[in-house]
Amino acid sequence: MNIRIIVLLFMAMCGATFFADAQSENKFIRRGNDAFKEGDFKKAEIDYRKALEKNQNSTKGEFNLGGAMYEQKSFEEATKTYEKLASGNLTPLQKAGTYHNLGNSLLQSQQLEPAIEAYKNALRNNPNDEDTKYNLEYARRMLKQQQQQQNKDQNQDQNKDQNKDQKQDQKQDQKQDQKQDQKQDQQQSQNQQNKNDQQQPQQAQAKQISKEDAERMLQALKDNEKKTLEKLRLEKLKNAKKVKSEKDW
Repeated sequence: MNIRIIVLLFMAMCGATFFADAQSENKFIRRGNDAFKEGDFKKAEIDYRKALEKNQNSTKGEFNLGGAMYEQKSFEEATKTYEKLASGNLTPLQKAGTYHNLGNSLLQSQQLEPAIEAYKNALRNNPNDEDTKYNLEYARRMLKQQQQQQNKDQNQDQNKDQNKDQKQDQKQDQKQDQKQDQKQDQQQSQNQQNKNDQQQPQQAQAKQISKEDAERMLQALKDNEKKTLEKLRLEKLKNAKKVKSEKDW
């Protein structure tokens, strides 16, 4: 982005004092221009400021001072200088140059929308300026890229927030599931305990019935044993009589 300066043009001056001040102002502007061309922008700034001390309303001094500040990357100071100058009484070509440089300073400060507006103002005063047209298109492309990147970052932030919310929801769901599982386990354990409590009397009763049955069976066995013993005793007596009766004396 090339910055522009005004090269001094000699003009006839009227009045001795005014002529002397103009000569002094022009001398510093010429020295500043020479330093600017040599790349010594700090010295150029000093000379332009000296020119402005001689004439605070020096359009050339103010315009070129903005260029020296720009080349030293003091973009904020350059912007203020060009904004002040643009509000003054300038010719269309002077306005076009001032707005062009103002656009460059704003562009370097990443103030893209104000830079675009400055370039538009420059073209309103000089519609055929190809450098300004190029810079305007460049600033528009940068703004478009910036907006696309902002939208991308915003979408990423939204996705991060959604993922964060989903994780929080998942954690809450897991906690609820764990509580539900614990509740179900407790309920199942309670149901099993109740079932066991109900079965214990039945089992005790079953054991008691089995014991009574065993006693009855034992008693029946005893009764049968008595009957068997009695039957054997009777048969023994019968056999004994048979033996005696059959004995031959």
